[in-house]
Amino acid sequence: MSPWLILIIIGVVMLVIGVAVEAAQILIWIGVAVLVVSLIMSLINRGKSRV
Repeated sequence: MSPWLILIIIGVVMLVIGVAVEAAQILIWIGVAVLVVSLIMSLINRGKSRV
């Protein structure tokens, strides 16, 4: 499994947990950050594979 896919899965899980537990609002922001980083990594990998 590629690392960016694992990061996407972790980000989605953290978002779901963060929404489910109101006391853990920081998890929402961590989940968003992980999703953004994984999206950037996937775009970079696609760009490298085309070149």
